[in-house]
Amino acid sequence: MLETPRLRLRPLTPADVAALFTVFSDPVVMRYWSSAPLADEAAAAALLAQIQEGFSTRTLLQWGVARRADDAVIGTCTLYAFSAQNRRAEIGYALGSAHWGQGHASEALGRLLAFAFAPETDGGLGLHRVEADIDPRNAASARVLERQNFQREGYLRERWCVNGEITDSALYGLLAREWAGQRA
Repeated sequence: MLETPRLRLRPLTPADVAALFTVFSDPVVMRYWSSAPLADEAAAAALLAQIQEGFSTRTLLQWGVARRADDAVIGTCTLYAFSAQNRRAEIGYALGSAHWGQGHASEALGRLLAFAFAPETDGGLGLHRVEADIDPRNAASARVLERQNFQREGYLRERWCVNGEITDSALYGLLAREWAGQRA
């Protein structure tokens, strides 16, 4: 479990299926995601099973982003696509649209990055680099990344096909030394 002043990044449980469905079935939230909105709560339960399997194998670390005040899950924050040899992973995040514009994404992402870059001896992952792939039309997500000192490093044309729509990707990267320098 990772905590911030307002949020708790915690493992998801079966009690969170309805919250996962609320977030990942919303076409507004999923507009810039790399998959279609969930069709029903059964799909949300399958997503939860995938998340729990990823945690057990340490291939997908996807936490529920919960408000500390009431432990209600309002989104997720994820580390995945690990490369142990290169000490690298990708990051992803999604919040329910009712929670946009309140700084929750930046707060959760900052805490997740602190864990990702912390040395293993301090309980972190000891990563050297974290990457993000976003739809370049998602200006709010770009601002969240840039606030954390991510650098835009590339642009891939027509990379994804989601719900029949071809979209581009903007690639961002953050190095451990840049993270440390920002925090100093």
